Amino acid sequence: MTDEPKPNEIASDAAWAAVLRRDRSFDGRFVTGVLSTGIYCRPSCAARHPDRKNVRFFASGAEARAAGLRACKRCLPDDVGRDEAAVLAAIEEIKGSGGATLDELAAITGYSPTHFQRVFKRATGLSPAAYARALREERVKDALEGAERVSDAIYDAGYEAPSRFYDGVEGKMGMTPSDWSKGGAGITIHWTVIETSLGAMLVAATARGVCCLSFNEGEAELRARFPKAELVQGSGAFRELFEQVTAAVEEPALDNSHIPLDVKGTAFQQRCWQALRQIPAGETRSYGEQAAMLGNPKASRAVGSANGANNIAVLIPCHRVVPASGGVGGYAYGPEIKAELLRREGKR
Repeated sequence: MTDEPKPNEIASDAAWAAVLRRDRSFDGRFVTGVLSTGIYCRPSCAARHPDRKNVRFFASGAEARAAGLRACKRCLPDDVGRDEAAVLAAIEEIKGSGGATLDELAAITGYSPTHFQRVFKRATGLSPAAYARALREERVKDALEGAERVSDAIYDAGYEAPSRFYDGVEGKMGMTPSDWSKGGAGITIHWTVIETSLGAMLVAATARGVCCLSFNEGEAELRARFPKAELVQGSGAFRELFEQVTAAVEEPALDNSHIPLDVKGTAFQQRCWQALRQIPAGETRSYGEQAAMLGNPKASRAVGSANGANNIAVLIPCHRVVPASGGVGGYAYGPEIKAELLRREGKR
């Protein structure tokens, strides 16, 4: 290209920072023009970042095309609005029907099934089928709080039989449904404090898995979190599990999905925590992006509150959520620990 397009009025420093974060919350607000290749992309495009000197920012795809650039075939920047509308329409259909197939959802949105699966998962972190299962599990958890019998709640949520529910939530819910409805009373928690390179780490677990991981806390804070549980200090039979947790904290970029968790929270909180575990190590999301993953882009404040209620640091990686405006943002155990975790993960 011989004529270099003139930059528009977009704040280039803020735009470039969003590109480096691959921040999806900026998709649709501007496009990134790459002069060396002649294409323009979404801010969140997964392609390798270009040299900053070759980049110009445009308020829309139309402006970029007028400057002689063409749309990226990988991220399809002109489809941002259509993608969002398609995902929201599919979520409404899933909520209403509960059993819509991928082909049916694709037909509603006008995409091919394969392409729609990619679009939906990119927006929510889950496949349409996994999203539908999560909604049904949420309905059970909500119903358990008021139901006299666990089986009533399971049938009311749309499961054909209790066995289908138990098979679907095995390893996810932590406490059994009956424990959940009683508030978790009668649970025994083993705990200890371990010195790590990030400071003193409190780790606690039930027979089902880790229920608390925090920094610079002790028995008083643990008891405040679980006032009805029996607390037993010392690792004992949990030594191997606690060693795995320590390794995960020292090297948070490694896969820790094999470590069992026993989480307790409201249905919305659990959905938020599940979304956090969908964020790959080395990447971050804004609160708005996490809210979009849950099908409610305007719920960023509620998402922030749910993340703050997370009892299991690192393993449920709330440190991977940062402000859309830039910077590390707040963290229950201090921004220094959050920044160091992101550094160890090789945050892009």
